[in-house]
Amino acid sequence: MRKSSKLYSILFLKCPKCHKGDLLVQHPYKLSAMNKVNDHCAVCGQKFKLEPSFFYGSMYVSYAIGVAVAVTVFVLGLLLGLKDMLQYFFAISLVLFLLMPYIGALSKSIWAHFFIDHDPKFKS
Repeated sequence: MRKSSKLYSILFLKCPKCHKGDLLVQHPYKLSAMNKVNDHCAVCGQKFKLEPSFFYGSMYVSYAIGVAVAVTVFVLGLLLGLKDMLQYFFAISLVLFLLMPYIGALSKSIWAHFFIDHDPKFKS
């Protein structure tokens, strides 16, 4: 995957405009600053919070990602032969709990990429 691609920028939580700067203040699993977004990109200066409460819409994206993860775990459970619904419940809950910080960060990255266009002419 190319570092300048949109998919790379989304998955690795990079700036939507330059694909180089970090979107988040720290790593999503650093619980003291979990999913805190920088005000501006350190590389290109892009403002991330376009308006007050801009990232509230990312909750809808987070919900969709959570449902996709739950369905994936359910299908894997079927393939692995899980029989009891309680096993499915605990498997899905555990995976969602472990992925929660990354899902929250990923949803903010996707949301920002919806509204901030990439500038291919930008050179650092």
